[in-house]
Amino acid sequence: MHSRQVVIDTETTGLDAKQGHRIIEIGCVELKNRRKTERHFHQYINPERHIDDGAFEVHGISNEDLADKPLFADIAQSFIDFIRDGEVIIHNAPFDVEFLNQELKRLGPEWGRLEDYCTVTDTLLMARDKHPGQKNNLDALCARYEVDNSQRDLHGALLDAQILLDVYLAMTGGQTTLSLDEETGQDGVIAEFGGPARSRRQRPLKVIEPSAEELQAHRRRLEAIERESGDGCLWLHLESKE
Repeated sequence: MHSRQVVIDTETTGLDAKQGHRIIEIGCVELKNRRKTERHFHQYINPERHIDDGAFEVHGISNEDLADKPLFADIAQSFIDFIRDGEVIIHNAPFDVEFLNQELKRLGPEWGRLEDYCTVTDTLLMARDKHPGQKNNLDALCARYEVDNSQRDLHGALLDAQILLDVYLAMTGGQTTLSLDEETGQDGVIAEFGGPARSRRQRPLKVIEPSAEELQAHRRRLEAIERESGDGCLWLHLESKE
């Protein structure tokens, strides 16, 4: 398993890359050792073609919104640099991978394919394996794993990538590692869905001394146990030796 993972989502002008549809938005968020970092990649892209009405109804991004945005060729290198040597996590990966590979193909054979730069994990396949016969789209998984997607009125690549990150962590067992590194606590444990677990050495336990009344009540209870057990109260005997 890669220590660095990148969760990706894209928005497009339509559903079929083979018909010349293009990517209009890429959103990526980074995980390191199963913890979300502050690094992300987000870019709107001028597709140089019309956005289908059906696609617009899904993401709400218009050609006018993208008129002044860069072309894919302008952002390709920074995108590749962001995902390079990581494990890319995508929901319904064949869709996004095909679009990304078509974009790279337009740039020339020297750019290769997405798989030349990273490995790809499909969370839809993972979900189908874990929950056969059930709905496994992103909204259904959010409901199943109690991931908040209340802001998802329209699809957006960066928001969906952030939601998928939470779903992926929940679906694969939360944030837990046994490795020791600078991001873990002294125990080497990262708490589930949180930061480093505090070591016992970092926060000493508070000692609360019993009052005189509590000590007397404790002594009376031990003596009662002694009587009822026939000289068998170990704690009373230990106290008498101190």
